Amino acid sequence: MSGRNRSGPLASQVCCALSFCRQPPRVLIVDTSLPWWSETCSVLCEALENFFSLASALEGPSRVPLLSLYAVNLQLECLLPFVQVKSNLVRLYSCVEELRSLPKEGCIRPRPELLKQAVLDSLQQFKHYAHHSTLGNDFKSSSVEVTVMSSKPGQAVLRQLEQGLKDSDLVSLRRLLVVHIAVEQNLPERELVWSPEPCSTELMDKPEEDLMLGAEFDLQLVENSVVSVENVLKAWLHDQAGEREQLQLLLPAPGQALNPKTNPSHRPNPVCIKCDVQERLVSPALLPGTPDLVGKTESVRDFQPPTKSQSNQNPPPQRLRVVKALRTDGVCQSVLYGLPLIIRPTTCWQLDWDEMENNHQTFHALCHALRTRDWSLLVRLEPEFGSGSPVHSYYILQSSASLSLLLKPILTRELMLPCNLPTCNEDPPLNTLTMVQRCLEQLEEDPVFNPLCLRTNLYPQLKMRGLVSRSYGSHSKNQGRGQRRERPAEGSSARQGRVRATVAPLSSAPPSKMSRPPLTLSHSCAYAPSLCFLVNDGNNDSQI
Repeated sequence: MSGRNRSGPLASQVCCALSFCRQPPRVLIVDTSLPWWSETCSVLCEALENFFSLASALEGPSRVPLLSLYAVNLQLECLLPFVQVKSNLVRLYSCVEELRSLPKEGCIRPRPELLKQAVLDSLQQFKHYAHHSTLGNDFKSSSVEVTVMSSKPGQAVLRQLEQGLKDSDLVSLRRLLVVHIAVEQNLPERELVWSPEPCSTELMDKPEEDLMLGAEFDLQLVENSVVSVENVLKAWLHDQAGEREQLQLLLPAPGQALNPKTNPSHRPNPVCIKCDVQERLVSPALLPGTPDLVGKTESVRDFQPPTKSQSNQNPPPQRLRVVKALRTDGVCQSVLYGLPLIIRPTTCWQLDWDEMENNHQTFHALCHALRTRDWSLLVRLEPEFGSGSPVHSYYILQSSASLSLLLKPILTRELMLPCNLPTCNEDPPLNTLTMVQRCLEQLEEDPVFNPLCLRTNLYPQLKMRGLVSRSYGSHSKNQGRGQRRERPAEGSSARQGRVRATVAPLSSAPPSKMSRPPLTLSHSCAYAPSLCFLVNDGNNDSQI
């Protein structure tokens, strides 16, 4: 095991043990039909390389357990049979190179039936793989998700697949997604965003017997860019376990004021809102070699002792270069992560008074200017001299009412996961809105949040664990001493005659001279006896 794995946070501490336990295998079918393939080849291949670099390096549970890739043009080619994605980057990159080498020029002879054949072949391949699988507990899904990427009109491709597969066995097909990569000549006038494209009215008006049962068919429109295609692929990294909700939000019952003295059995049932949880980013703790700021406190590795080469020299200070100014109200909280750090003007004793005062005034002016303009600063961590690390970390500096700044890591493109946040312009039903408002009226409102009013029962838990571990350690030590004492018992009588004392023992002093008077504490109300003594326990002088 590497030093990073020993000192860094375990993947099980970042990912929930029950998460990602039913991730489906993935099948990617790429339509390389001409003339669109010449427009989308470089974009799709670069997006695949970026995604494979990320997915294969992620620690923790496998988010894409299996992947198979097909290419469809004049013939059907399986460029990648089902393989594991994790720690298999060389094999995945060779598949991308094969895809990039496919011809981009030639005759145009469309064969639409090959897409249907690719879907059926992937399902048959999955059944054969599942029958002979040796993955054990890492492979728990009984169905696959198929993604078809094409530059042909999406509605036509989706309708064609539904008609061609309606009489086929689709028990092992969980979902089929058609991704329409819109090239420039086919781009609509509206702005393209990462969101599923709704089905047309004609498709929704089909009879029920013509629609696929048991499998979900979706259509998504994306622009011909690396970021857009990456978002489609990164959606595979989300937790796909949707058998039940992941979170229950409990609101107080409407019309019932909160009273802690009320018997729990007499309290009305709270209003339960069932929710799902979605990640916004890939945790940097799951990736190897990500640079971090020196002041982090997430794990033990941030407090590692210096090496021998660094023991006699102070490490240079971290350097943050300001690269851009941001409007504070334009920074979404979902792109901030990690533990915050408070930045203050230095009080280093090695600086002379004039330099320290000048530095303090400059910092004060920066805080005042940011607060007046309502700005935040985007900063980049400069690499150390000679480190040669090409990876950059970005942070955001936020102003406050005090003479300090708040530093937090900010999300970058590589770590971002797709997140579809639909907006609703309609008001909720009046009866539901009234019920929720009555629930919220039962809550106590605080104008300012005070964390000192919240307790997590941490101190008693740490105390209990510390006492238990100490008692266990002393018990083990006593057992070890007993064993060591019993071992020489066999030859003790033989050695007693040969061992002589070479140093005379010290004479013990009389007990009256060696004893020390007991320590007494003066009890005074001025020193807050409640901090040093237990009150109302039958003995007011008993110390904690």
